[in-house]
Amino acid sequence: MRYKAQQHRSGSSVDDAPEPYTLTARVLHWLIAVAVFGQIALGAWMIGIPKSPPGVRVWWFNLHKSIGITLGLIILVRLLWRLTHRAPPLPDTVPAWQRAAAKVNHVLLYVCMIVMPVSGYLGSSFTKFPIVYWGQKLPNWGWDSPALKELMSQIHFYTVIVFVAVIAIHVCGALKHLLISRDGVFQRMWFGVKEKPLPDPSFTEVKQ
Repeated sequence: MRYKAQQHRSGSSVDDAPEPYTLTARVLHWLIAVAVFGQIALGAWMIGIPKSPPGVRVWWFNLHKSIGITLGLIILVRLLWRLTHRAPPLPDTVPAWQRAAAKVNHVLLYVCMIVMPVSGYLGSSFTKFPIVYWGQKLPNWGWDSPALKELMSQIHFYTVIVFVAVIAIHVCGALKHLLISRDGVFQRMWFGVKEKPLPDPSFTEVKQ
């Protein structure tokens, strides 16, 4: 990588490369990313499925709901992991405004990742039709309320629009670090980068 070559030419160690995310965080990140792209594409496509003959549209909608509920559970795991594991710091070369923008972007990503599956689930709960999760009917705790169904559907729809915009900004930022800045920020979330071991206190030198 260019950023490593630059470090060698400057006399610094490869160990100075930005600290990567944990392997668990990286796996969850890319798993969720692929699933989210698939869900958005599936959701946009299945709206155009005709209601006749009956059954075809229902099958695709049930698939979308099953993936969405599963994805929501994975996102919950990702959120819990993030709350209990510190994110690696950005390199000192990243300007303050970019750090602030990245923080806002990540917060919006998490908000959308939570609101989107929750609103979809609630919208499906306030109908007379059961939620079928991978072929199994889930307990129906809601009731038939067209007004609540429409409210949740609108929240779900507009959250997707905001989500797509936030993802686009996130991708542009990642590509900027990968192709222009080449500062190792993108590699923090990629594979093939070993996590830096914690220093062993027993080997810590005490300066006289």
